[in-house]
Amino acid sequence: MKDNLKKHVITALFAALTFAATMAVRIPTPGTSGYIHPGDALVILSGVILGPSSGFVAAGIGSSLADLLGGYFVYVPITFVIKGLIALLSGLIYQKAGKEAKFRYPAVAAGGVVDMILVAGGYFLCESALYGAAGALASVPANLIQGISGLIISLILYPVLTAIPEVKQMILTY
Repeated sequence: MKDNLKKHVITALFAALTFAATMAVRIPTPGTSGYIHPGDALVILSGVILGPSSGFVAAGIGSSLADLLGGYFVYVPITFVIKGLIALLSGLIYQKAGKEAKFRYPAVAAGGVVDMILVAGGYFLCESALYGAAGALASVPANLIQGISGLIISLILYPVLTAIPEVKQMILTY
């Protein structure tokens, strides 16, 4: 029971961290009304640290809450699904590939690649329905930049977070 409560609290903490990272630094992208942010690093790490299902919840809630409070209402359900899936897939990849220490960084990097594909592709598909293919295509470069930054930042934060004994233990036990 105590471990379950701890997992829920840490999941809520990661949702809050994802929200904060998404809202704190917002670099506007010209012509799209969107922005680039470091929140994707926490989306990736939510899956890696919390595991696929809790990572999905933390990433989906934190990212979609940023859209809700940032005035991007139409994106709330889209973001919940896309960011949740990124964390889920990042967690699954890490579970499979990260069993051996030498594959842990590549597994985190693979989560970053998943982020780039799902953010650029997922938002393109959804925005195509909203704005047409030409309008959706305009956001692809910024989404790729966001994905690359998420990959790099997650690789920087990963050793910092896993140096915390409780975090390291949680990764090993999910």
